[in-house]
Amino acid sequence: MSSRRNALKLMGGGVVIAAGGMGGFLAVNQPSRAARAAWRDAGQHDEFRRRALSYALLAPNPHNRQPWLVRLDGDRALTLFCDLQRRLPATDPQDRQITIGCGAFLELLIIAAAQDGYAAIITPFPEGEDMAALDGRPVAQVEFLPGEAQPDPLFAQILKRRSNKTVYRPRDVPQALLVELAEAGGAYGTTSECVGDAALAARLRDLTWRGHLTEMSTPDPMQESVDLMRIGAGEVTANPDGIPLEGPLIGAGRLTGVVSRDTLGDPGSSAFQQGLDMYRRMAMSARAFGWLANANATRADQLHAGRAYVRLNLKATALGLGVHPWSQALQEYAEMSGLYKEVHALIGKGQRLQMLFRIGYADPVIPTPRRGLSAHLV
Repeated sequence: MSSRRNALKLMGGGVVIAAGGMGGFLAVNQPSRAARAAWRDAGQHDEFRRRALSYALLAPNPHNRQPWLVRLDGDRALTLFCDLQRRLPATDPQDRQITIGCGAFLELLIIAAAQDGYAAIITPFPEGEDMAALDGRPVAQVEFLPGEAQPDPLFAQILKRRSNKTVYRPRDVPQALLVELAEAGGAYGTTSECVGDAALAARLRDLTWRGHLTEMSTPDPMQESVDLMRIGAGEVTANPDGIPLEGPLIGAGRLTGVVSRDTLGDPGSSAFQQGLDMYRRMAMSARAFGWLANANATRADQLHAGRAYVRLNLKATALGLGVHPWSQALQEYAEMSGLYKEVHALIGKGQRLQMLFRIGYADPVIPTPRRGLSAHLV
């Protein structure tokens, strides 16, 4: 008992932390509070567009790149651009997922503006588009009309919304709740389906896990993720984007050299294998799945998918459910082509699948880091 009281050995690396230093070690290795200030600051702006934008920047987006740049135009308009330095060329070579993230941003902007009575009129890609890749042209122009909107009940869920990336509880999601979720996601011409059928869920568990393994074993996509990992609270504070890895175990792993970008990208390392085991437990815990699809005829369809997804995410929050995008099999790089065809044959029904996600009951998680409003204003 005395050894347990006086020391703690972590991560199998041989580092022993004496009890006298334990409090300080735990304090400096907690998740970064500063990196999450945007969640506390949302709504604390006098000007209505900035107030709405402070909620919009909390939107879900791929690899937490937060690729949004905004120019305020006059008194009642703004223009949204993509920060081209924040794309994901290896995992998202056509910028489809980044565009979906822009759609989620726009939907939260609309919901937040409506809370102040402003209707937001969106013109997607007003100067044209390229389906092969995004460029410097605007993603959308937004005009605000005062007194033309009623509050959206989903506004109350914005600060509670999460992408819950944990192991889900062994509890089935009632069909009635899956129907409500699907209805929430069936917006802007997007087809939304949510299923808890055991046989189909088992096939999707297997398929999505193989998608994850494919990404982990393909050098460029894997390295892209590793490069965006923020290891420890200090890195997360300095760069409140990307993939945060925080907490006392991560801190101990850094001390021992067990956790680093080199080990996390090395399939032969214990850190890599532990990460794989963690994600496998997460994948296998899914008892329900959902997906969104549309024609994908224009970039606007991708924006619509993002807008629909964030509405579904907010509805899930209201219903006490966790959702977690698991869309590797939908990606467009060559090594994923077999799974891309397989998942579309299984559930695509002739449309382009835009989002695939697991649904379930899970313990609460803290919000993801955000860069704050000033980082997004041109």
